[in-house]
Amino acid sequence: MSDRFDLTGRAIIVTGGGKGIGKVYVEELARAGARVLAADIDGAAAISVADALSAQGLQVKALATDIASEESTRAMAQTALECFGGVDVLINNASLMSVLPRRSWLEIPVEEWDRVMAVNLRGMFLSCRSVIPAMAAKKRGKIVNISSSRIWEGTPNRLHYTTSKAGVIGLTRALAREVAEFGITVNAVTPGMTQSETQVQSSSPNYLATRIAGRAIERVQVPADLVGAVMFLATAASDFMTGQTINVDGGKAMH
Repeated sequence: MSDRFDLTGRAIIVTGGGKGIGKVYVEELARAGARVLAADIDGAAAISVADALSAQGLQVKALATDIASEESTRAMAQTALECFGGVDVLINNASLMSVLPRRSWLEIPVEEWDRVMAVNLRGMFLSCRSVIPAMAAKKRGKIVNISSSRIWEGTPNRLHYTTSKAGVIGLTRALAREVAEFGITVNAVTPGMTQSETQVQSSSPNYLATRIAGRAIERVQVPADLVGAVMFLATAASDFMTGQTINVDGGKAMH
């Protein structure tokens, strides 16, 4: 394998790594030889993932983490430093979505709007800020922010979620310019509707079926479809890319 794509020994944090798509990122990155910290607000879920992979001889740690809390994100970065000696990659996957009812924007409670922004935007901001010192010290680092293909389509009925994910793109572009001097790249991925365990639990079969319509590749999208793009952005193969967004949705939105 080309060294450009090698993740062996890389120290990677995956937020929201205890379940859903994040769990798959943790599994596949660990199998690729990375040392992974699964950080999730559901600490028990993160521990379950870490224990299962550790039993296979892989290097995975777990930590209960609320990314909306500055103290919690600092603890996340410190844990990675203590366990792995550094932070090479941050996968900003955690977000508030599956528990949100699909409803008109006129019916969204202000408190719910604020909570979505606190997790999906402030949480990403805090997570990035927590790892920058460790990355800057090594003059190298990769940040991969997970947005959503909803921003290309203007998908309705979760306006706060769509708005927050559009904000992720602005954060990605501006932060890429601010940290480039430290050898850190910042890129984003916009997944299409992905049938992870959390999506299936929060969506009707009919709704999931309608999300396939319009894709060039007419099939269900699964978490494994996103792994390649995320891994690419985590490796040296993407060293001259920053501030960019890769859309992975089977060719529904093209830009």
